Amino acid sequence: MGTEDNTFPQGAEEPHRRHHAVEAPEPQPFLKSLQYSVKETLFPDDPFRQFKNQTTSRQVVLGLKYFLPILEWAPRYNFKLFKSDLIAGITIASLAIPQGISYAKLANLPPILGLYSSFVPPLVYAVLGSSKDLAVGTVAVGSLLTGAMLSKEVDAEKDPKLYLHLAFTATFFAGVLEASLGIFRLGFIVDFLSHATIVGFMGGAATVVSLQQLKGIFGLKHFTEATDVISVMRSVFSQTHQWRWESGVLGCCFLFFLLSTRYFSTKKPKFFWVAAMAPLTSVILGSLLVYFTHAERHGVQVIGDLKKGLNPLSVSDLVFTSPYMSTALKTGLITGIIALAEGIAVGRSFAMFKNYNIDGNKEMIAFGMMNIVGSFTSCYLTTGPFSRSAVNFNAGCKTAVSNIVMAIAVMFTLLFLTPFFYYTPLVVLSSIIMVAMLGLIDYQAAIHLWKVDKFDFLVCMSAYFGVVFGSVEIGLVVAVVISIARLLLFVSRPRTAVKGNIPNTMIYRNTDQYPYSRIVPGLLILEIDAPIYFANAGYLRERITRWVDEEEDRIKASGGNSLQYVILDMSAVGNIDTSGISMMEEIKKIMDRRELKLVLANPKGEVVKKLTRSKFIGENLGKEWMFLTVGEAVEACSFMLHTSKTEPASKEEPWNNV
Repeated sequence: MGTEDNTFPQGAEEPHRRHHAVEAPEPQPFLKSLQYSVKETLFPDDPFRQFKNQTTSRQVVLGLKYFLPILEWAPRYNFKLFKSDLIAGITIASLAIPQGISYAKLANLPPILGLYSSFVPPLVYAVLGSSKDLAVGTVAVGSLLTGAMLSKEVDAEKDPKLYLHLAFTATFFAGVLEASLGIFRLGFIVDFLSHATIVGFMGGAATVVSLQQLKGIFGLKHFTEATDVISVMRSVFSQTHQWRWESGVLGCCFLFFLLSTRYFSTKKPKFFWVAAMAPLTSVILGSLLVYFTHAERHGVQVIGDLKKGLNPLSVSDLVFTSPYMSTALKTGLITGIIALAEGIAVGRSFAMFKNYNIDGNKEMIAFGMMNIVGSFTSCYLTTGPFSRSAVNFNAGCKTAVSNIVMAIAVMFTLLFLTPFFYYTPLVVLSSIIMVAMLGLIDYQAAIHLWKVDKFDFLVCMSAYFGVVFGSVEIGLVVAVVISIARLLLFVSRPRTAVKGNIPNTMIYRNTDQYPYSRIVPGLLILEIDAPIYFANAGYLRERITRWVDEEEDRIKASGGNSLQYVILDMSAVGNIDTSGISMMEEIKKIMDRRELKLVLANPKGEVVKKLTRSKFIGENLGKEWMFLTVGEAVEACSFMLHTSKTEPASKEEPWNNV
């Protein structure tokens, strides 16, 4: 721990230097304190700052720009920006069309809904969204969740109409949740899905989705509804007699083609468009191959008829009656949270590359409104998928107009090109999904978690294996529970440590971190690294007592000076509740019974205020036993030790209070 031969900490000034008294902050009216707390909780970004000292008309304009971000950048839009957005929009449309059809099948929905969902929501986002790079559309994980949760209650094949209506209703509830979080500025709820949770969950879902595509690769007609890997693999290998070699060969060929283009684009970033165009190219080549070889007659399943025309209204199809409303509500809440977390994470990632900020609350409102409007226009859950947004970013998009261009391209497809998708083989869609899912299995992030934080790695793997061997819902619940358990563990078991003096300074640091720091004879300096609440008050009482026991045992073993003072460094204690105050009173009584003096160093304003109001300082501790810094506390205690005084100078000499 260090030597004890120093009379005073090395480098300290004379013991009778002046000390500064710790003052409690001025009491604030309750309403003012409440207003401050609400502002800091819900408005940490101070969105009202721009309205200060502005005329009424200017405030109206600023308000419209705040709620409709398109009004912010549209007046400055020019042809040069449009050229970039046009290229980006056409590029992401080439990816959105095959992906939309593929993901709709993943959700057990008609393929046309994938195109519907790539038309209306991007238009809504272009008006309300604050990201320049996010490309809106359906996502594999959201589609998988929707299909898995709704299929438990309704069979998509036996009652397709009810299933479709429940999908619209779930999308509506997802939109209401997302918009509400944005309007009431409760986005911090999404933060409970930690980075480790999302990495594991996405990786697990991607693994499950990829394995489920073996149904399309092998041309199987009957397949398990379960999503766990054991059920999926059992379903695949129990039907080996049903495997179609034609479908398997076609699937392997397109997998090789898609993986090759992706690898090429990774090695040659300038040719990103090669990988972006590969899915649509696969659809065209696959359709032509089936058309000319009549492969549909030899076990190669095709999409079939796609209804031509724009989105029909579906507002009257929403289901708000029992017993199905609860299923739609649960599906909407879970898929909405996942879609929100993914979309905001993707948007922030690309905003960081271009050095601009996006407003998380605006994004929530935009996601919510596009899903609400989407549920009224035959769309299902949409957000900002990473793959599509990455293509949009690499294609050089400048504004959200790229989403408008994509929507127009999809509209053109809906009006004129849907008959050409009749011969598109399902095996091609399965190949597209499998390749897209590989990008979601971020093994490098998992390795990084292992190197940096083993507990985060545990959370990540728990989410992954929960999804792979359980279900998507189980994986999500397991990961969130472990994350919350870790949070509670941090709160209920805060770190405490002994501090020592850095030689030739007045600095005191953790003796474990700085082994050469020296223990001050007769003093035990403890730091507490968290606010003191009901959840950790009991633990801190026991831990502080144990530190005192260990220090006394060490002194007895070494034959050093007896312990006289226990200094608590309160620098990291930002707040304290009534349970914490009771704990401090108990600690004071324990110290008194052991004939030790309790000293507080650097207590924060909120802590001093509550300790003063509870009369702990006035009746138990005494204001003279509080110091602004650990250095001053050590100096005063050391001075008393070596002059045989029992009270600090603040009670005896007027120079203490300055």
